[in-house]
Amino acid sequence: MAIEPSLEFNTDEAAVLARYFTNLDRPVFALRNLPEVVKGALFSRYSRTEKSLRRVLLDEFINVPDSGFQALANTSGSSDDMVAVRRAEEFYERVLVGYGDDSVAELAGAHVAVERTSTLAAKALEDSRIGISPLEKSTRYVRFDRPDRDGRFLYHRASELAHPDYEPAADSLFETYSALVDPLTQAIRDRFPIEEGESERAWKAATRAKALDMLRGLLPAGTLTNLGLFGNGRAFEYLITKLAAHELPECRALATDLHRELALVIPAFVKRALDERYGSPAAERMMRVREAVKSIDAHTPSPRSGEGLGGEVRLLESDPDAERKVAAAALFPHSDARWEDLRADPGQVLEALLADRANRRQRPARALEHAQYAFEIVANFAAYRDLHRHRMLTQDRQLLGTALGFDVPPGLAELGMQHRFVDAIERAAKAHARLERDFGPALAQYVVPLAYRVRWYFRVNLREIYHMCELRTTPQGHPDYRWVAQEMFRLVGQVHPRLARYAKFVDMGPGDELERRRSERHLDEKLSALDRRVL
Repeated sequence: MAIEPSLEFNTDEAAVLARYFTNLDRPVFALRNLPEVVKGALFSRYSRTEKSLRRVLLDEFINVPDSGFQALANTSGSSDDMVAVRRAEEFYERVLVGYGDDSVAELAGAHVAVERTSTLAAKALEDSRIGISPLEKSTRYVRFDRPDRDGRFLYHRASELAHPDYEPAADSLFETYSALVDPLTQAIRDRFPIEEGESERAWKAATRAKALDMLRGLLPAGTLTNLGLFGNGRAFEYLITKLAAHELPECRALATDLHRELALVIPAFVKRALDERYGSPAAERMMRVREAVKSIDAHTPSPRSGEGLGGEVRLLESDPDAERKVAAAALFPHSDARWEDLRADPGQVLEALLADRANRRQRPARALEHAQYAFEIVANFAAYRDLHRHRMLTQDRQLLGTALGFDVPPGLAELGMQHRFVDAIERAAKAHARLERDFGPALAQYVVPLAYRVRWYFRVNLREIYHMCELRTTPQGHPDYRWVAQEMFRLVGQVHPRLARYAKFVDMGPGDELERRRSERHLDEKLSALDRRVL
């Protein structure tokens, strides 16, 4: 059977790629016939390039002799491997039917790419925090103003967004982003010239990342992005059902697309996601519950500090008995006593658990999960986008809007570029008001720039506080999410100073002015070490 080339690939390329993807011409597709090591490397590269995943595999793996791809993947094109896959699927289906154990679906997984989906829909996909691992296109390393084949900026367009104000406002945001990228990058390079011993590659990468970090607030929530998802069958089944119940039509369409592609690689595990017995009734119930809860009037107007004035991190709840619980949990597996009978000096237990941590990758003990906190956060949507990736916690957000104001990167004013940034943001806010009036608040989110603030909550344990705050306060981190992580840790330290004392890799300092400089130099060192090993 002849393989039809897509717009992106010629006939020869399509013939090579067809074996590794479920389709070559649609934005949602699954990977197959690839070793796990190739998949991992492929998705890692994917988040830092403008290329599609299929193009990355072709250009940077298949067509590069040194990649070792030919030795890892059987490229003979025989059907033996697919017969084996089909036999495995039939086996798992028999187990599912015979035992009815949903956990069997966690034994089979799939890699899926979702391309040209909005940032809003990407958040819906990434909300599935258990069983699915996402990796999204980076706003720090990739320019988002590259047009499509028709010369249009890459943001979500659909019939439900056919409003006279939507596309002009989105175009204005992208035009401003595009107009400012190059002069801002040059201004940053003038301010931070290359230093002795610094490679040109590292310097250019760090200064370019700084410019893209400063301008990402201009991107509307409808900006198209790419995601790589790896998950097990059980998690994908639930994700598809949830998307089918989503209030955004784009997400409901993604439910259908994901179901179709995953049915080609793990059919036994997603067949119930949209079926009439389980999936569809579950999705319908989710929609009923959402509408019922929305109809309850729970809002009491009152002044709230921080609204429209700036970001805010508030500690809503903490446990006054947290130290004792952490100590008991640490002692429990080493004792034969009942929980309530475990007594020890918490300071001694904490010293034994945490005192010798040498770096942040030495994770604290599970006992710290017994200290729980709840936070309410107001920060810009771009910072939410970064912190949303943390999955060992419970979080949820309110709808993105304009009522809480927006953030302007301080450096723009110094460089005389603040006015263009603010003008584009404010034009988008006016468009949002008209879209909200005509289409409702959910669809109006698409035109809101990432600079606008959103309110969300975290319910998180101390172990994840250690991980998140030590990671997100590193000097090379973006200032917006560094501030959130620093505030969270400061509040924990106020209520539980002894529990917070051992998170010694939290950086409460001002951060680096050129955030990526040290990281890029470190990358050069690692690349040089690899080159020496090869030689």
